[in-house]
Amino acid sequence: MKKINLLVLLMVLGSCQKKEEPILISPDLLHQSIDKVTEIMIHDIFSPPVASRIFAYPNIAAYEIISANNDQYKSLAGQVTDLTPIPSPKSTTPINPQLAALIAHLDISRRLIFSEEKLTVFRDSLYTIWSSQNPTEFEASKEYGLSVAEHISAWMNADNYKQTRTMPKFTVMSNEEARWQPTPPSYMDGIEPHWSKIRPFVIDSAAQFKPVPPPAFSMEKNSPFYKELKEVYDIRNEITRKGDSSEEIAMAKFWDCNPYVSVTYGHLMFATKKITPGAHWIGIAKIACKKTSSDFDKSVLVYTKTSMAIADAFISCWDEKYRSNLIRPETLINQYIDENWKPVLQTPPFPEYTSGHSVVSGAASTALTSIFGADFAFDDDTETPYGLPIRKFPSFAKAADEAAISRMYGGIHYRSAVEVGVKQGRDLGKFVIANLNMKQESQVVRTE
Repeated sequence: MKKINLLVLLMVLGSCQKKEEPILISPDLLHQSIDKVTEIMIHDIFSPPVASRIFAYPNIAAYEIISANNDQYKSLAGQVTDLTPIPSPKSTTPINPQLAALIAHLDISRRLIFSEEKLTVFRDSLYTIWSSQNPTEFEASKEYGLSVAEHISAWMNADNYKQTRTMPKFTVMSNEEARWQPTPPSYMDGIEPHWSKIRPFVIDSAAQFKPVPPPAFSMEKNSPFYKELKEVYDIRNEITRKGDSSEEIAMAKFWDCNPYVSVTYGHLMFATKKITPGAHWIGIAKIACKKTSSDFDKSVLVYTKTSMAIADAFISCWDEKYRSNLIRPETLINQYIDENWKPVLQTPPFPEYTSGHSVVSGAASTALTSIFGADFAFDDDTETPYGLPIRKFPSFAKAADEAAISRMYGGIHYRSAVEVGVKQGRDLGKFVIANLNMKQESQVVRTE
């Protein structure tokens, strides 16, 4: 009788044990994780070029895991500079590719930011949930994700970033009238003068998309350069007459994306923190993914392709910025035309030509168009956390055009910098999509 009762008890206890269900990783969790990393990047005040690097590597780590486990996607190994195939899982326990991809993404992100503890808290909260849902699947997927993160990290650490941290600062040559000078109010040194030395992802070299030179510097009133300078001055004055509610000011503020804005209050100076141009386009990538209900795997592809185009765009643009070393409109207008003139936007701390936002917008919009099509309309709410209203766009290309011209309306760029810059970005973007084979041909959207 006792043996029968014991058997019944064991059967009852066994039936009460929680059955391990597969861990489901939604695309929303990927979006939330990237949003969290972006939030920390804003807190840490990374420069636009450095921020682009922080986006690219975690996305590639996640994508390589997805491509190894989904026949629709192809590995970037052999396509992206110096990237070799990721390791295979060591465990015989089946892994969850989406879970492993997100773990790898979080681990690489943690290595690239300053405030690691902020991301660690977020990560650990997810680890707790996942381990309670299915500890076997979680541990196997975690081991695999972290092994891939180690592989990507070793590749990442060879991109020359660490070496550029110890290279000389940019030197201002005061006797060269056309050369860039630090601008008010904080007069910061030129940031990342050696960014062109960073290893690119898809383009052959930093100089591959070297643009035509800017108009020759001249303060003669009939010269092309002076006419562009005067245009910036006149546009600002016209905007002032229209008032702060003008469409030009709305555009300028929406696409500002300057993490270095300094605010003076009495004797105090502090920074207002914003997203970078790359982060704005990563936000647009999220909007497109959510509008199309893209699953986890496709969302990873979208982020990866877009972030690589952005990263290469910064390398290309910064190569030209510190080659031409062109002075900003604000400096010349204050010196030669109106000492009290101020641009709508605060001038960022690096040379003028070409416009970084224009190059990046051209590249990012081209990458997104290759995935979602040329007539993909969207509502851009990326800037609503900063008190700016939603702007509607009929296509990624139109958004890039507005981002480019907004720099003139903001008073921080000449016309050549934005027009040549957006072309530079688009040419680079076309090269990126032509040289990356990430999906089966039948799934590729034509961009013509």
